[in-house]
Amino acid sequence: MIGEYLRGGDVVALIGELGSGKTCITRGIARGIGVSEKYRITSPTFTLINEYPGRTTLYHLDIYRLSGLQDLEDMGYEEYFYSDGIIVIEWAEKIKEILPRECFNIYLRYLDENKRELKISGRRNTMEKISEELKRGGFR
Repeated sequence: MIGEYLRGGDVVALIGELGSGKTCITRGIARGIGVSEKYRITSPTFTLINEYPGRTTLYHLDIYRLSGLQDLEDMGYEEYFYSDGIIVIEWAEKIKEILPRECFNIYLRYLDENKRELKISGRRNTMEKISEELKRGGFR
C-alpha cells in the first residue's frame, strides 16, 4: 500500500530493532510499486544492495554491517539517492546525517510475534493518503 504512493526519487528510511519488520515493509513497498512476485525480496545484509524492477527501480539497501559513512561513499550511494528509483534503507538511523531532508521515515517497534507499531513521517500530502489507507485496512 505504501509503495503505491511513492514515486521515483523517493527515499524511505526504515528505523527499528532487529526483527521489527523492516524487510517485511520493504516487501510490501516492492509489491506496491509493481515488483513481480517472482522476485523474492530478502534483506541484502551481505550484498548491501538489491535492485528490483517495477514501475520504477527499487533499490533496497541494508547498511547494518557498514562501519561508517566512508563505506557508503565507497559503494557510491549518491548514484542511488539521486536516481529515478525508489530507495529503501534498512538501519537508516546509522546514516541520518546524509539522508535527504524529504525522505520518508518509518519507525518500527516490535510488540509481539504478530504485532508491530509503525510511525511514519514524510511529505504531508502523501502521508495523509497513506494514513487514510492504513486506517481503512484496520490499522490504528
